[in-house]
Amino acid sequence: MTSSTWQADLSRRPQTDDQGKPLWELLICDGTGSWQFTRRACQSEISGDWVGAQLAEAVALHHPPSSIQVFRPQSFSLIATGAQPLGITVAATRYTPQLKGILYHLSQGVNGWEPLEIEQLPPQPLPERLRGEQWQFAALAAGEVEYAFRDRPIPIVSAPDYALPKAQGLSSDLPVPGLVIYGGRASMALAQWLQSIGPVALDYMNGAPDGVILEAGLAERWVMATFEDQDVAAAGAIFQQRKQSSQGIHFLSVQPDDGGVTTSGFWLLRG
Repeated sequence: MTSSTWQADLSRRPQTDDQGKPLWELLICDGTGSWQFTRRACQSEISGDWVGAQLAEAVALHHPPSSIQVFRPQSFSLIATGAQPLGITVAATRYTPQLKGILYHLSQGVNGWEPLEIEQLPPQPLPERLRGEQWQFAALAAGEVEYAFRDRPIPIVSAPDYALPKAQGLSSDLPVPGLVIYGGRASMALAQWLQSIGPVALDYMNGAPDGVILEAGLAERWVMATFEDQDVAAAGAIFQQRKQSSQGIHFLSVQPDDGGVTTSGFWLLRG
């Protein structure tokens, strides 16, 4: 049988065992959500070896996956430890829609259980040496998004299928919002650093001052920019509105300058 990508989670459940001890559950599904595997144990039993034994059973019942995707920071290391003897790669990603859909369904009607809630880290400032010279909110027509990175000599490009406008059936003239950073001499270093932390989503935050926050990795947050200009704030509000219209699809682009000739990095995001 052909291999596939699994999505997995290991977390505490609201139930207890016969002795009142909290139960933890390993939940696995395939990329379609049609196949599921669950095993429970008391917290004292949970270890990398226990996870490995359950993964081995899942492989025997189904077939070895090409990789396992994990969205919860607290369970990543245990699942990675359990998967290592089986030669299965474990990838950290927030995009596990089938698994999250199952967890959401299971949580309905259960008071006080929020299985999708992840404790977010406080936003951190960008390293001083990587701060760009300028930046601006921008937009591309959905039909033009792929032309921004396809067949262009851009050193760093990330454009997963689930973030492609055409894959979501967006109208070709719908504005897809984005953020463009002009990094000057630090442009390539900034692009490489961004790639290393794994950009997930950008959000305009209304506050004092206003700002743009980058969600990255599994729970990291970075302050991309702060400002008090009302015109920029208005552009930020439009950015958020366009994100809703584009089903969360947006982009981040790093360029040396505003000439539009060279791009150091381009990320198509959804979130």
